[in-house]
Amino acid sequence: MPTKRRKLGNPLALAVMVLLIERPMHPYEIAQTLRRRGKDTTLKINYGSLYTVVQNLQKHGFVEVAEVQRQGNRPERTLYGITDAGREEATEWLSDLLAVPAREFPIFDAALSLMGIIHPDEVARLLEERLSTLELQVASLRGALAKLYETLPRLFLVETEYQLHMIEAQAEWVRGFLAELTGGTLPGVKEWRSFAETGEFPEEYRDLEGGDTSRQ
Repeated sequence: MPTKRRKLGNPLALAVMVLLIERPMHPYEIAQTLRRRGKDTTLKINYGSLYTVVQNLQKHGFVEVAEVQRQGNRPERTLYGITDAGREEATEWLSDLLAVPAREFPIFDAALSLMGIIHPDEVARLLEERLSTLELQVASLRGALAKLYETLPRLFLVETEYQLHMIEAQAEWVRGFLAELTGGTLPGVKEWRSFAETGEFPEEYRDLEGGDTSRQ
């Protein structure tokens, strides 16, 4: 079913509401808690933007000032808490995200769909470079996860596990595609190579479009 149009679309806003369901916090404490739990691998977190998010949540009635702390000569610290409306919004929003697959347009998918203008040998070189980067990311993320497991329950780390799995899956696909491309077994690679070297669009592909190549 279609998702409800939200007043706020920033995932950081959802993360803020979820944390405030635990207890009232100051924006800086929210940022520190998100980083300590490893959420900076899936969210862009900085104090300035987070403070703006909190203000927007307050404007929409999803959070409210819970307490203003004064300690000696230190500046006042405003703690924010979740409202009933915020709790309901966070629950509904999170439920939608978990249940309904979003139509996304990843940039790598777009690049793959348009790579035919580049010589297949160059595409192979570029994908080998990407594969090396992906393998480094996998190693780095595995190390980060191992460290986080020492202090956090797995429940707080499932999104990082998913991120690792998706990077590994992409690396596996790129590795297999590269094997076909460099081994010459990829269907159509001969025509692709000819097009890259002569600039003439293959008849076989022109026929697929009924003679109309304007979409290429």
